[in-house]
Amino acid sequence: MPDDRSTVQADTAVRAPGGPPLLASRLAPAVPGEPMVLRPRLARLLDDAVRRPVTLLRAPAGWGKTTLLATWRRTRQEADPGAPMPAWVSVEAGDDPDRLWSYLGAALRSVVDPAETPLPGRAPSPDELEILAAALAARDQPVLLIVDDLHRITEPAALAGLEFLLRHSEQRLRLVAAGRTGPPLALHRLRLAGELTEIGPDDLAFTGDEIADLLTAHGVAVPVAAVARLRQLTGGWAAVLRIAALALGERPDPERWISELGADQPEIAGYLRAEPLAGLAPADRELLRRAAIVDAVCADLAAALSGAADAEERLSTLADDSGLLHHDGGRPVWYRCHPLLADLLHRELARLPGDELRDLHLRAAGWYAGNGRPAAALRHALAAGDWTAATDLFVIQWPELVPYERPPGVGPAPAPPPPEAVERDPELALACAAERALDGDAGAAVAYLRQAGRHSRRLPQPRRNRFGRLVAAVELTLARLAGDPQAIRSAAARLLATDEGHPTGDPPTVRAVASAATRAVKRGHAPAAPAGVGMPSAETADPATPTGGAEPPPAEVAGPAAVVAGSGVAGMRGHAGEDADVRAVAGTALALLALDEGDLAGAATGFAGALAAARAAARPRTELVCASRWSLVTALRGELRAAEQVARSALALPPCQGWSALLDCGYAHLALAVVALHRDQPAEAEAHLGLAAPAGGEPVPGAVAGWCRACLRHDEGEVSVGHRLLVEARAGWGARGGELGSWLRAAELDLHSARGDVQTARELVGDRPAEPATGAAAALAVAAARTELRAGDPRAADRLLPDWTAEPAADWPLPVRLDAALLATVLAVRAGDDRRAGRMLEQALDLAAPEDYRRPFLLAEPGVRELLAAHLDSGTAHWPLVSDLVRAVDTPAGQAGGTGTADAAVAPLDEPLTERELTILRYLQSILSNVEIAAELSVSVNTVKTHVRNIYRKLDATRRRDAVRRARQLHLI
Repeated sequence: MPDDRSTVQADTAVRAPGGPPLLASRLAPAVPGEPMVLRPRLARLLDDAVRRPVTLLRAPAGWGKTTLLATWRRTRQEADPGAPMPAWVSVEAGDDPDRLWSYLGAALRSVVDPAETPLPGRAPSPDELEILAAALAARDQPVLLIVDDLHRITEPAALAGLEFLLRHSEQRLRLVAAGRTGPPLALHRLRLAGELTEIGPDDLAFTGDEIADLLTAHGVAVPVAAVARLRQLTGGWAAVLRIAALALGERPDPERWISELGADQPEIAGYLRAEPLAGLAPADRELLRRAAIVDAVCADLAAALSGAADAEERLSTLADDSGLLHHDGGRPVWYRCHPLLADLLHRELARLPGDELRDLHLRAAGWYAGNGRPAAALRHALAAGDWTAATDLFVIQWPELVPYERPPGVGPAPAPPPPEAVERDPELALACAAERALDGDAGAAVAYLRQAGRHSRRLPQPRRNRFGRLVAAVELTLARLAGDPQAIRSAAARLLATDEGHPTGDPPTVRAVASAATRAVKRGHAPAAPAGVGMPSAETADPATPTGGAEPPPAEVAGPAAVVAGSGVAGMRGHAGEDADVRAVAGTALALLALDEGDLAGAATGFAGALAAARAAARPRTELVCASRWSLVTALRGELRAAEQVARSALALPPCQGWSALLDCGYAHLALAVVALHRDQPAEAEAHLGLAAPAGGEPVPGAVAGWCRACLRHDEGEVSVGHRLLVEARAGWGARGGELGSWLRAAELDLHSARGDVQTARELVGDRPAEPATGAAAALAVAAARTELRAGDPRAADRLLPDWTAEPAADWPLPVRLDAALLATVLAVRAGDDRRAGRMLEQALDLAAPEDYRRPFLLAEPGVRELLAAHLDSGTAHWPLVSDLVRAVDTPAGQAGGTGTADAAVAPLDEPLTERELTILRYLQSILSNVEIAAELSVSVNTVKTHVRNIYRKLDATRRRDAVRRARQLHLI
């Protein structure tokens, strides 16, 4: 046998026995260009990946696939010169099966002795494949084969032999394939068997640190903020970053060049046209170009923009095969282009004739208006110059045009409407103000607001009343953009004063608006309106008053005006509907303010009222905002079933489909994470925390997510890590205070005492009221009492523990009441009063059972487990729950202050599983029968049964479910 290392040299040509000459350049990678940046993160990822039979690198052109594989191959050789050298084959366009196998045979010749195992110089026959598979299976060390640009293979038959070797070489052949599209291999089978590692653009993208290393290697020094900006603009695209690094070396002001980076840069535009776009069919490129009129596109919208009946299939192909589009994974699927590619296509759109561009905007506006996305419809109607549609959209849909998240940056403004159009319809200027506010351009919004006010006094009286309501809504939006709490309260008061049920201007005092928020409105003093804005009196409004306008859109285009008119709501919603709109928008603004201030009780009441009003007014966007936040606040206050129900209903709302509402969906997922945490479902909590990431930039979800992660780490025994995460969460919350601030302080106090740092815990307690009347004070008092108990002073703990049975305690968050009840139970046990302890434990179970609480019992102080077990014998109304808790306490996920985890208690295997047994074990997770597993692996069913018996024996299991559970505990699958 020859040495395992490759012997292919960089000659101009080599020759297969009896075959044509072969290019040596296709049997070894090209030397990467300098300067070269090492990326240890990806090298480790590849090192781990090649432990499986197939590793697939799939990404568009320029994402660094070939460079990564070449540098990884070289560094492996340098780190261990005696290790087997991965064989290399570069595929070229036009390679048929015979040509491909001539190169595969030449590459494998360096690791298989041709004298013992004849290697084919063409597509092998079945007999030749079996001989080669047997030779590979007999090797001590696996053979690493790198095949680059595998997407150039268009004939599935060319890879049939390679797939046979992968199945029958006993995993001694490890294939690393790179390409722009998925190869014609049975990827689904490989995934199911756990034999495939996939590395995509998200993995290959340069991180901020890697970008900084690249710039440094090119002699470019920029601030950290500029590196982050470059990462955001390029998405970590390797080729674009290298182009940028080369260009920055010649620029006197690199930071400014980065801030202005776009597809207008000749080098970048040239690359995008020559590589990613050049290989597209003209129809696909035209579809991308027309879709660039919008930020994200689904199949239905793409069909409306392009007229392509097969838009869904083509978008899916562009995403899966070319990688030019990224999808959100929802239903329906929404797609988004890479930022620079979208910028290039958008610039190409700008060169279209004016009529064609206007037609695209009208098509987009019509689709958005008919599919419940009025904000996008308004933006495109204004861009198309359809003043009538824009005005009608704003007048009818204004509650759905209120921005509830801060825009990432000020976008380009549509061309202003002509003065005569605004004079005829002052509401048009308000529509422009609303559009600018949606983009965060407060200055332009105020200017439009003043322009509208100059023409408002000539309006007839009913229309003036409606105009005043619309002005108040825009002012509330601007106050929220400014972030001024007093201005928000004052603007909400002015909007509430237009409520038909309160013509005097006094804010309403009904259940639809939180009592705390109402008091805040009454304390507010309305400042003067911007100069030039007329504030009409709040009399009976008549939304049926029509507005004049410009020419309607062409008949052949279903524009937004036609959609609104066809919906049956144009011009009139009724007084009840408009009053519900007012309560929904004003109530939401005040509830958001309470949430930002940490007033969880006020926010819960406010969101509940605003949610009811939004549902009554049929405003799904406002309903989503209220439902997602209300579910989080309700989960924090312990109403788990209600929180779970509302969070899941929020995620099912139409606005949650696609990228348009990721922030709101993040709140709902965070609520589900809190619910899962309290129910001791750590895996589910972790999953929802990942989905809640888009909301993590806001103060409240950022703090709550930090608390959740701290609790999860604490429950796993990593108390120090949990403490660090909680300190970071408190620091992120800052000095806002409120109930949430006190609650975070109580959590940190509890972690300090769990670590044995009693002195710091006592200092965190601070001054406390003699008898806590609020949930925030009660949380601190319970944490302080637990600290004293852990310090060995049960009497002091008993003095500090608030009375959780008193009437005011009914308003505490349920987790606080449960903690107090269980701590009182432990104190009763310590005092020898078992009867009182049993009675209080039953009361705690009465509180916990309806919401399915588990975590407080599992983390309670020592003694609760014995009391729970005794409770089963003495009798309880919650026998199933107590039985589950006793079993869970017997095998806890982790002990406070410990260092191990649940996995540490799992005994290792006496006899390890073989590679084939591990493969079959992965199939056991599925619903496939033994016969089906045998068919997938091309072996007999008796072979599978033999392996299954061995798996059961080694895992000490008697059935499939037990074997899978045990394997997961051991991290085998």
